[in-house]
Amino acid sequence: MGIMKDRFQAKADALAADIKNILKENGNKVIGEVTLSQIYQGMRGITGLVTETSLLDAHEGIRFRGYSIPELQDKLPKAPGGSEPLPEGLFYLMMIGELPTEEDVNHVTNILQRRSHVPSHVFEAIDALPLSTHPMTMFVIGVMALQTESYFQKRYAEGINKKEYWLPVFDDSIVLLSRLPRIAAYIYRRKYKNNDHIQPNGLLDWAGNFAHMLGYSDESFKELMRLYMTIHADHEG
Repeated sequence: MGIMKDRFQAKADALAADIKNILKENGNKVIGEVTLSQIYQGMRGITGLVTETSLLDAHEGIRFRGYSIPELQDKLPKAPGGSEPLPEGLFYLMMIGELPTEEDVNHVTNILQRRSHVPSHVFEAIDALPLSTHPMTMFVIGVMALQTESYFQKRYAEGINKKEYWLPVFDDSIVLLSRLPRIAAYIYRRKYKNNDHIQPNGLLDWAGNFAHMLGYSDESFKELMRLYMTIHADHEG
């Protein structure tokens, strides 16, 4: 993860310096008003957080780092012979803030492939649930069972400095992202395909491999999954 983490840190350090200056010069600036009805009606329209990864516009739809979905379909790298963007490319764009090259996307794919092994106890935890359990409940339990692999919990127990929290959190985020398709596909095959599981294919991209593990080998479904994962990658942070 070295290259990716180094680039992220460089961007984050520069952004932190900018934010420090913004707060120093404009920390007391009023940016809006809040009405009583907004509070009672779900805080609709209230500016509460800053996010740069995506923006949902009522008229234009969602934009990721300023790019619309059609623009991303045009600009992001694609699988060989494919026409839809690879989600790894959007992940890079959101993390680094720059459009990735094909080499960058391949690097992200390799990172995810190398960390995609799911420990057996995660599947055992899922298998302990009745088959009637809702898939999302199984999914949550599977994710929680991954806590044993957390870099953050190990470093936190060792007394890591608060300023370095982001380092193991970064690692945990990558590992979690790499393993989610395996867990989701396992649950799908367990609940709907009579426990007939399909092993991952290490030669496929992230979304293509997910489609493969679900049981779909045709390229059109893999392309659909690549687009679907790209579109749903973020929702205003």
